[in-house]
Amino acid sequence: RSAFGNALADVGSLNYGVPGRTPILVFDCDLAGSVKVDGFAGKCPGWFIETGIQEHATATVSGAASAAGVVSLWADFGMFGLAEVYNQQRLNDINGTGLKLVLTHVGLDVGEDGKTHQSIDYTGLLRNTFGWRLLVPADPDQADRMTRWALSEPGNICLAMGRNKIPIVLDENGKPFFGEDYVFRYGAFDVIRRGTDAAIIAVGHMVSRALKAWEILKSRGVSVSVYHAGCPLHLDRETLSEAASTGRVVTFEDHHAGSGLGSLVASTLMESGCACELRTLGVTKYGESGSSVDVFTSMKLDPEDLVDTVLGMKGLK
Repeated sequence: RSAFGNALADVGSLNYGVPGRTPILVFDCDLAGSVKVDGFAGKCPGWFIETGIQEHATATVSGAASAAGVVSLWADFGMFGLAEVYNQQRLNDINGTGLKLVLTHVGLDVGEDGKTHQSIDYTGLLRNTFGWRLLVPADPDQADRMTRWALSEPGNICLAMGRNKIPIVLDENGKPFFGEDYVFRYGAFDVIRRGTDAAIIAVGHMVSRALKAWEILKSRGVSVSVYHAGCPLHLDRETLSEAASTGRVVTFEDHHAGSGLGSLVASTLMESGCACELRTLGVTKYGESGSSVDVFTSMKLDPEDLVDTVLGMKGLK
């Protein structure tokens, strides 16, 4: 969240008050501090619009503003910015607006807020539309790049992330994977690790958990690839075919297992004619209220659960 907020404030300050620059309007529903748009508000007060707790109206107004020659961004919790106002976001798709929708607190990663605030279906909801693009960063560095890319692109784009801080993703040499040389490309997989026995395809903050599983599997002599599907609605078929060539694929997501990455990977593999054993790990029921550590353990989404799933596949016992 902070990486997004810092990138937004940076881009805003470079353009605010400069003649000829396109205005960036940021809408907020009384959550500026939580969704990290307060920095932008401080640097670009004339471009910050506080609408109060009026999510339906804000979804409509922010979408309409994007069709009026400005860059329009609305940041809110996942449950309020998409699930609560799904019809408005569907109409934004129908009307061909260019809203930049930033959803925080998605998935189970909301801690004690509990099941009413667990946005576990955001991928499935946007999957039902035809024009929305979805970005889910694996770490703060990628969140920065995705934010800057989204602000420069036309069309409706959603950037989704959880509540808690997540570690920087490192390559095998211990350097930031999404470092200074990284350039975000929409639809591309991020190949974090390469292996031959199986492939793990994770999304968002689950990459960090997948890498912990990778370490355990490596210590047991099992070679696995780790891919990040940061654009789950548009999966690169060539890379997915590469993952399937191991013969074993496991998807790993903080989302409803039946409507998110797992089902998208399954259908894409079938359409591409790729044959492999596939397991999908994700949210299988409404979550509990508690620390994120306990909630993920209860849902069996810990690194050890991923390890057990991989080792349970044919030929790896």
